[in-house]
This record gives sequence, structure tokens and C-alpha cells, in this order.
Amino acid sequence: MRKQLVGGVVAGMLLLGACGDPGAEDGSGGAPAPDPPAASRTDGSGRPSQTNRQQAERDRERDKERGKEGSASREGPKSPGTSGGRASGPEPAPRVLYLGDSLAMENQDVLGALLRDRLAARYTSAPYSGTTLCDYLEDTGEDSLVPDGDKAATLVRKLRPDFVVLQFWGNAWGYTPCMGGVTYDKQRDAYFTRYAADARRLTGQIEEAARDVGAARPKVVWVSQGPDVMTPDRVRRVNELYRRQAAASGDLVSDAGRAVSPASARYRWVRELPCTADERAHPVYCTEPGGRTALHRSDDYLHFCLAPTTPKSRPCPVRSPGIRRIGQAVTDTVARAARR
Repeated sequence: MRKQLVGGVVAGMLLLGACGDPGAEDGSGGAPAPDPPAASRTDGSGRPSQTNRQQAERDRERDKERGKEGSASREGPKSPGTSGGRASGPEPAPRVLYLGDSLAMENQDVLGALLRDRLAARYTSAPYSGTTLCDYLEDTGEDSLVPDGDKAATLVRKLRPDFVVLQFWGNAWGYTPCMGGVTYDKQRDAYFTRYAADARRLTGQIEEAARDVGAARPKVVWVSQGPDVMTPDRVRRVNELYRRQAAASGDLVSDAGRAVSPASARYRWVRELPCTADERAHPVYCTEPGGRTALHRSDDYLHFCLAPTTPKSRPCPVRSPGIRRIGQAVTDTVARAARR
């Protein structure tokens, strides 16, 4: 069973060009880590991957067609149980900017719908699959999968958000050029040192960008990640890094990963969980027999979208309980902070 699970994980992540890490934990008894798959060539002779520069260019063209500013009013799939919950009183609608990797890519429409329905939020999303923190830093030049117009600081100057929500699994495969080849499985200490430094730099650039345009400093919301079937300790340490950075800069952590974890085992990966009370009230979200709901597809152990993977990254097009759970947790965090 273990061998079948590991094989499925690797196959699923190779298919997706995923943003996780294939390296097995030391002493975990898992299979040895395979070499990271090579990124596609940029001269067109290799098969496209959704984590290389070709995908970034495709995403840029997509955003031009749809209109990046139009994402603030884009209507994502409506989630049950959110209508009628719009905030009342004199508080202005918060401006929320959502950045991240392939998890944010699949979550973005559902999160936008939840934030608009509950808080009347003015919402903009600019995720890119396969990215990590350094991709959103300014001055990375060609070594970034995020175009200059969508860097975190650039968007903060333009949009003046009240909240910047950051959701990153912690890309550790070496797909991301700006990491300079640092990978978790081969350079573990260097990986965490670099990741912590990039978290500090990104926070600093967001703060400086707001100051440049005379805007109030936005609150940064770090989204904690759910269990990783292959490298559970890596995700635990990445989440702790987010907590330390938030504490140091007066920002927030949304423990959305807990919503997709077993109640008694925060970092134990499972494909399905018992339905929540809200899911039982809306049975379409209880996808499995016996009052349980699926978080992942059987061929994808990382993402939460229950639709099949496509070569072109996209917001999730089908109801997916894991995405809704994460979106609700982030919305709760923003709502609590907006009331203060």
C-alpha cells in the first residue's frame, strides 16, 4: 500500500508540475526521493510545464485577455452558506490582494466569492503556478516566473490593499529559477535559510511599496499549508516560518491547513475527512459515502481541486470541499482583522 501511495504521489506531481517536494523525510521509512523533473526547455523543443517560463507567458496572455483589473469583479463559483452574511455597519469594504502558487491558482475564484459575499471585499488575485516567495520579489529580473507588472510591491502601489494574502506551499523542487538551485531534499538548511530571508524581503517590499504611495501598510496574511504526504516535516517547518515572520512584523497567520487535516493529527495526510456540519447541511459537499468528503483526487495528492488536471493552469472549475474549507478559513481570518 505504501509503495502504491508513493508511486501515485510521484506520478501525480510529475503530471502537474506540482509546487510540492518529492524528497522523502529522513527516517520516515518512505521511498528514496526521485530526482526533480527537469523544467521544460524554453525554445519550444520541450514539453510545456505549468511551472516554467512558458507557462508564465501563457498566464500573462490569459490575464491580458481577461483583464487583470477585471479580476476584482470576477464572479467565481458561488459557495453555499455565504449569502446574507455580508458585513453590516460603517466599516468600509476591505481591499484584498491574493498572491501565490498553484494552490492559490485553483482557490482564487472561491476565495473571491467568499470575501465578496461576506465582506463586500474589493478583491484582486494574481497567482502563478509553480512559484515561490522570491518570484514575487522585485529585482529578480528574468529569474522569475512572475512578470514585473504582477510583483507584490507593484500591485500594492497600484491597488493599495488593506490585506495581502500569501499562499505558498514552499516550492522546493528547483523548478523556480529565482531559488538559484536550492532544493529541500539536497540543501535542507540552505532551503529554510533562503525561504526565511525571502519572507522577510517580501514583507519589507510590501511595506515599502505602501509607504511609497502614502498608503497605510497592508496586513500580510500568511496561509498555513495542509499536510504533505511526502515531506510532512518540511510543511510543518514552513508553517512555523510563517508564524515567526508574522509575529516579527505584526502580521497574521490563517491556519487554513488545519481545515484539511484530521482533527487529532494536524500533519497527517488523508484523502478524505468526515463532513463538517456546514457540509452536511449542503450535501453536495459530502462527496463520499458514510458522511465523508474528498479533499484530493485519487491521482493528485497535493492539490484540492476535484477536476482533472489540464495542461493550462486555471481556477478550479468544480465544487471542491478542500478548496472551500481553505477559502472559508482565510475569509474568517480577514473578517476578524477587518472588524478590529
